[in-house]
Amino acid sequence: MRKIKKAIIPAAGLGTRFLPATKAMPKEMLPIVDQPTIQYIVEEAIESGIEDIIIVTGKGKRSIEDHFDNAFELEENLANKEKYELLEKVRQPSKVDIHYIRQKEPKGLGHAIWCARKFIGDEPFAVLLGDDIVQADTPCLKQLINLFEEVDSSIIGVQQVPENETHRYGIIDPVKQDGRVYEVSNFIEKPKENAPSNVAIMGRYVLTPEIFDYLASQEKGSGGEIQLTDAIQKLNRSQKVYALDFEGTRHDVGEKLGFIKTTIEVALTREDLKEEMVEYLRSLLNSELLLKK
Repeated sequence: MRKIKKAIIPAAGLGTRFLPATKAMPKEMLPIVDQPTIQYIVEEAIESGIEDIIIVTGKGKRSIEDHFDNAFELEENLANKEKYELLEKVRQPSKVDIHYIRQKEPKGLGHAIWCARKFIGDEPFAVLLGDDIVQADTPCLKQLINLFEEVDSSIIGVQQVPENETHRYGIIDPVKQDGRVYEVSNFIEKPKENAPSNVAIMGRYVLTPEIFDYLASQEKGSGGEIQLTDAIQKLNRSQKVYALDFEGTRHDVGEKLGFIKTTIEVALTREDLKEEMVEYLRSLLNSELLLKK
């Protein structure tokens, strides 16, 4: 039985939706409450049994490497002050081997994955996109890995979206459904019209290494970029690719309103913030700020 031990996290995007904040800070380092977005992704990978992560970065992303490096002076300071809970949080990101490679040109998600091919070799692997944070009892990626261990085929994480938002996502054309598992005839990147379903690809993948053969020759697709979805469609013709409607709440942190909503919802799950947060939101609902037209 093949095991999933390696994961790719693409983090080379320019983050233009969050300018000017991302002029000097990678969007992946924008904090949700008190933790960078990318750390939520790394922790999901760790909780799913991943042992090695490669982060595909670009120019101006050095702070990501610094964040996941050991901080000896800071850790010693926290230990001396007996701030052990905070010390554990600081050490959490270093509990897995993290490697880095640069995507030298912004050619799209498919190209970013292809850049990590030598790190992956001939093993099946996971991909986690930083724009999607999933809160679930069983980590989202772990759900995909569990299914992979049953079927030994590529698995794509999906959830339903409103019909009027299908143009924003890769969409599947399902031919058969068994519980939460779909067999798929087509994977379509951001259909402009006549989407075959409202079941959208949601930033979690378990892929077999044959995907690199298709990425190597993949032409530019939607947005003038090399799209991972297009290569998955070609892979699906030679070996079955399943889609899993994973359990959990998915947060879109790739756009401003979703980022704000996620920050609020994560804060409401925190015991140290929940009570005051609820009180604040109640007062806000009755304030003149929202009553004004």
